[in-house]
Amino acid sequence: MDEPSPEGRTSDEGLTSPEVLKVIDKQPYTLNMNPGVSVYGETLKKISGIEYRYWDPSRSKLAAYLRKKGKEFDFQENMNILYLGAASGTTVSHLSDLLTGGRIFGVEFSRIPFTKLLGLCETRKNIMPIQGDANNPAAYSFMVGQVDILYEDVSQKNQVEIFIKNSTMLKKGGKGFLAVKARCIDVARAPEKIYEQCIDELEEAGFVILDNRDLGPFEKDHAMIVVEKKV
Repeated sequence: MDEPSPEGRTSDEGLTSPEVLKVIDKQPYTLNMNPGVSVYGETLKKISGIEYRYWDPSRSKLAAYLRKKGKEFDFQENMNILYLGAASGTTVSHLSDLLTGGRIFGVEFSRIPFTKLLGLCETRKNIMPIQGDANNPAAYSFMVGQVDILYEDVSQKNQVEIFIKNSTMLKKGGKGFLAVKARCIDVARAPEKIYEQCIDELEEAGFVILDNRDLGPFEKDHAMIVVEKKV
């Protein structure tokens, strides 16, 4: 695995703070915002007295994208993210480590994972939990405003439609990450054909495709499509 692009942050005094994303033994780790606490049983490691959390690619599609050498990984400290399908907060927690000066608006419909997400928010104040249906963004768009990144990971047949509906909250020039679950769209068709269909639909909606990565073997029949909003 190549070293990811984030290289540590520079303070106003010109001193470089620890890297928020680090490769240890060829595996991705994020700087733990809440030292000593493991969110989902992930390994914690200390390097020069600084604690990092293992970002498990078999538990997070964004980590799988990183392991598959995805070329679009520009998550900056002060960015705001709308995350559809936040579940109990596995990936959200790592984004919380990265975006210490931004906000992650995590939308989750199901009650049980949302309850776990609420627990995570008690110690991670940059996560804004929203219990809602991603098919109906009008119900929460007033709380979100405009975001730098739209991230979607939902198990719905109309995944692209949901992404496009929510993209009204994505800034012009902002990036979108769509974790496509091929078997949720059509169990009978080849995943590659489904990815092509999703790309066509996104292009028709005015998005520019920046990257498309199959996430196997970490996530079978899944792909990450990364886009930029031009209009």
